[in-house]
Amino acid sequence: MIFKLIIFAAIGIFIYKLMGGELPRIGKKSKPQKEKKPTGDTMVECCKCGTYVTVDESIMVNGKYYCDECA
Repeated sequence: MIFKLIIFAAIGIFIYKLMGGELPRIGKKSKPQKEKKPTGDTMVECCKCGTYVTVDESIMVNGKYYCDECA
């Protein structure tokens, strides 16, 4: 009986890891998530007027994107 439980638990953990899940770690700090920075072709919204411009054409001030006219 206990052997079946151990086998099912091992299979469950294997499937969980196979699907990309991470098991909780005891005593270790989790890895910080890296923020994805937009590339040059990515469209961002101006915080003031709401128009969409590319990252190359926008100006970032205090972590917010602005178009050339609003900046």
